[in-house]
Amino acid sequence: MRKIKEVLRLHFEHQQSARQIAKSCSIARSTIKEYLHRAEQAKLTWPLPPEMDDATLENQLFPPTPLTPSEKRHLPPMEYLHRERKRKGVTLQLLWHEYKEANPEGYQYSQFCERYRQWTQKLDLCLRQEYRAGEKLFIDYAGQTIPIQDPLTGVTQEAYLFVATLGASNYTFAEATLSRDLFSWIQSHVHAFEFFHGVPEILIPDNLKTGVTHACRYEPDINPTYSDLAEHYGTVVIPARVQKAKDKAKVESAVLIAERWILAALRNHTFFHLEELNQAIHVKLQEYNLHKFQKLETTRKELFETLDRPALKPLPEKPYEYAEWKRPTVNIDYHIEIDHHYYSVPHQLAREQVEARITLTTIEVLFKHKRVASHARSYRKGGFTTLKEHMPKAHQQYLEWSPSRIIRWAQQLGPNTEKLVTHILENKPHPQQGFRSCLGIIRLGKQYSKERLEAACAYALSIHGFFYKSVESILKNKLDQKHTLLPKKEESTLLLPLPHPNIRGKEYYQ
Repeated sequence: MRKIKEVLRLHFEHQQSARQIAKSCSIARSTIKEYLHRAEQAKLTWPLPPEMDDATLENQLFPPTPLTPSEKRHLPPMEYLHRERKRKGVTLQLLWHEYKEANPEGYQYSQFCERYRQWTQKLDLCLRQEYRAGEKLFIDYAGQTIPIQDPLTGVTQEAYLFVATLGASNYTFAEATLSRDLFSWIQSHVHAFEFFHGVPEILIPDNLKTGVTHACRYEPDINPTYSDLAEHYGTVVIPARVQKAKDKAKVESAVLIAERWILAALRNHTFFHLEELNQAIHVKLQEYNLHKFQKLETTRKELFETLDRPALKPLPEKPYEYAEWKRPTVNIDYHIEIDHHYYSVPHQLAREQVEARITLTTIEVLFKHKRVASHARSYRKGGFTTLKEHMPKAHQQYLEWSPSRIIRWAQQLGPNTEKLVTHILENKPHPQQGFRSCLGIIRLGKQYSKERLEAACAYALSIHGFFYKSVESILKNKLDQKHTLLPKKEESTLLLPLPHPNIRGKEYYQ
């Protein structure tokens, strides 16, 4: 009361403004205006009467509000408030405004919130957390496994239980898988979205290596395939913090209950196939979702239909196609290797690191998040899949070469050139091995003239010089001009070796 009296004194006795009084008393101007307004309503004057003490002054400035009987306040059922709060955009303040419109004499906002909080403290810990409808899906594997026995060998294989739970309704999906690898992890997500008939805004998995490559509190490294799945369905992945079970309390509770409702209930059954096991799990799962909560007069199925399902995002037209990601480096021949098969990329990316998205049918190559190549997947080991547009211009021209095309070029220079080129191509295991020799011979015609090349090819044929270097040597040494072709008889004589004492001759071997 001392500051209120000081405000009244400065205002009435010294006629100071609200700004001056605020600086003097260290009180906000709005508070000073409220004090003066209340003093005016109470018709107080200055100086105050001597008999007015602090209690009397407080009663006049702040008269107590009349109490309203609790039976006239008509507080709505707490279950209704709790359920409505899970709808997107619904807050306690909005619910209080609706409540006050229907009950003008009802509780004020602070008492309204306090009574709601007192009620929520009686619920389980997992239900006291706030979850918006269609917002979060909690994902994990159960700790216990389920044995599946081979009917022929009797060997037992353990199956894993995948569990996914929606935050607002606790509606749960579960299925068994033979592995916890990436393919099983992704397929279980696809089946969960189909089970819920929609997609939540956020996926909250545990830090399983399959989904989270590197766990980190601030920037976890999500598996590229998992990120690809989230992008396809328009959702995001936010893993729970390491060793923070409260971040995924929903699924921890759901896993515990699923182990009791499903695994414990099926403990005496022997399963021979995964499909048989999943059918039994589906029956138990329906019973679990239709079972009433202990402290709420509703079921998970009913909450899902009223809360989560209307808020879930619609499923895309096509389900996600499983794809793996790799980061290969482009070789000098502008190809990358995927499962021992080689796929081309634009030649400008040689020695660059790219990303490859690998599905059962296609190979997509991305560089800096932009697609640069796409191929039909081939399973031929050691093979090549090459697109012409990925090659340099020189390589594209090389591919356009063919034996018939080279022979046509040689034919334009003369019959001897054509005959030599044809002989080279026909005597190679693969005609392509003779392309360079033939092109070199044809190019000599531009350097030495067609006539000289034709004469050089004729001389090369006569001495069996079926090589580019033979023709080049003939032209360089002008042998095509020194030797004229003789008739066949004379030619055969010319080709015989000259008599020499070091030459034994054919008689020596008889």
